[in-house]
Amino acid sequence: MQGKLIILSAPSGSGKTTIVRHLLTLGLGLEFSISATSRKPRSNEKEGEDYYFLDPETFLKKVEEGAFLEWEEVYAQQYYGTLRTEVERIRNKGQHVVFDIDVVGGLNLKQEFGDNALAIFIRPPSLEVMEQRLRSRGTDSGEQLKKRLSKAAQEMTYADKFDQVIVNDNLAESLAEAEKCVKDFLYFTP
Repeated sequence: MQGKLIILSAPSGSGKTTIVRHLLTLGLGLEFSISATSRKPRSNEKEGEDYYFLDPETFLKKVEEGAFLEWEEVYAQQYYGTLRTEVERIRNKGQHVVFDIDVVGGLNLKQEFGDNALAIFIRPPSLEVMEQRLRSRGTDSGEQLKKRLSKAAQEMTYADKFDQVIVNDNLAESLAEAEKCVKDFLYFTP
């Protein structure tokens, strides 16, 4: 049996990566789908673990070849996408695929996989809180931060298109809510 898909999407700084990491520790047969990107790796990121890092030309060549289930130019000349081979590799092992993915990509995957996918939107309590979280990371310049915040405001308008919305105001509660949503989805039999 092929595994199901668990899609977590959110604006940057909403806490989706923390929630994904928690879900992966629960012994639910989940495996993380590694996205491809054309951006340069950050100092703490590893090839094939955090992302598949491709130069923009290679990324676009793979787009032309149909190698992606979904892809998007998130920022100018910065592409992100989900490789078909990555999802097939995980599902063919009978594992469930977990995505930590941008909002548009998450909705595209939900559309592609329908009832075999659970799409969860992680919402920050406010844009101000999200800005504080992004600033505390210290990974973005002032200009990058402005771009992220502008994009986040737009992404928040998509929340109602997801199967579930979790407001990440209290991390312990958000982790418990995500865990319940995922378990209910994985173990529900109609």
